[in-house]
Amino acid sequence: MSVEPEQVVDVSIVINGTECTASVPSRMLLSDFIRHEAGLTGTHVGCEHGVCGCCTVMIDGVSARSCLAFAVQCDGSEIRTVEDLAAVDDTLSPLQQAFHECHALQCGFCTPGFLMAITEFLDRNQRADLSETEVREAISGNLCRCTGYTSIVDAVLLAAKRMYGKED
Repeated sequence: MSVEPEQVVDVSIVINGTECTASVPSRMLLSDFIRHEAGLTGTHVGCEHGVCGCCTVMIDGVSARSCLAFAVQCDGSEIRTVEDLAAVDDTLSPLQQAFHECHALQCGFCTPGFLMAITEFLDRNQRADLSETEVREAISGNLCRCTGYTSIVDAVLLAAKRMYGKED
């Protein structure tokens, strides 16, 4: 039995506004491309089969698990990672600031995935009056082993108020 060598493909992906081009194995995961080719280590890899949500990024404006996509599938796409949330001067985004103030992280391993999934949720639901139920549904695809989720929900609600309404 002969084994065919893995095909190498040229891929060009815009990540956080910067084009990253590389020749990669055709089965390279997007998460590996982001971490190893682009050198951005904020995207964490947990379960490697799409269950935990730690590797969530935005692909062309939609949150997705980067461990379930091949880099070659994203050729020509725009990817946004957690590194893109803070301002150029490192000022935290309203969501990041709310996570900090509400103590919405402990070990922090799952945090980048939560932040990216919630970023899309807040972009789609630009209102200050989000319900706890809506937020819990939005984060239901991300697992955290430390926080118990209450502080994460509180942070999302605070960020929504600051971004789209008035803070109490």
